[in-house]
Amino acid sequence: PRPGQGGTWITAGMQEAYTDLHQRGIAVSYEVWKEKELVGGLYGLQLGKVFCGESMFSTASDASKVALVQLARDCRANGIDLIDCQVYTSHLESLGAAEIPREEYLQWLKRK
Repeated sequence: PRPGQGGTWITAGMQEAYTDLHQRGIAVSYEVWKEKELVGGLYGLQLGKVFCGESMFSTASDASKVALVQLARDCRANGIDLIDCQVYTSHLESLGAAEIPREEYLQWLKRK
């Protein structure tokens, strides 16, 4: 759990589900290491031409940004057209995110 939170949605059942999705090539993670310490990363689901981000974290300054930049590069190289960040924030906007209306998003998904 994050500081100040009593629990986490990442239950044993969710871990099992994401492990299965990872083995099938659907769940993908990006990790940032400093020597032998995991200092940041993100994970999500790659479905067709969209990557749906699920969670990001960092224990070192800018570590999650490094993971996001690598994800964006890989998406571009592999023809993935959209990274769904779920929640629009000014922080993500500063990294290049743009908010789109829900109806436009749903129409986009239907085309892909």
